[in-house]
Amino acid sequence: MCDVNNVYVSASNHGWDALAYLDALPPAAIGELHLAGHSVRQLEHGQVLRIDDHGSRVAPPVWALYEHALKRFGPVPTLIEWDTDIPALEVLMGEAAIAEAALEKTQNESMCSNIA
Repeated sequence: MCDVNNVYVSASNHGWDALAYLDALPPAAIGELHLAGHSVRQLEHGQVLRIDDHGSRVAPPVWALYEHALKRFGPVPTLIEWDTDIPALEVLMGEAAIAEAALEKTQNESMCSNIA
């Protein structure tokens, strides 16, 4: 399991490259991807701290990292974690639809590259 939001949050907080981290993982070891929202706190001296709180929508940079992960690991099952501040069902379904579209895009690209 690879938690894409955790990778993004940790990379942002500690100053390392999230793409390089994903690229270093062996694809055969990844059977599921996790997504979640995170909060952002402004600290003294202009520092930003991201906290994986599972309480908001998936952030756009995490969606971009997710698409990279799908290209790297293939269209593996995805779980969107949302544990606090649960929104209306429509919001949850919207997040699931974004993940589904990314999965379908990856599957279509994979099929096209196999044909070529």
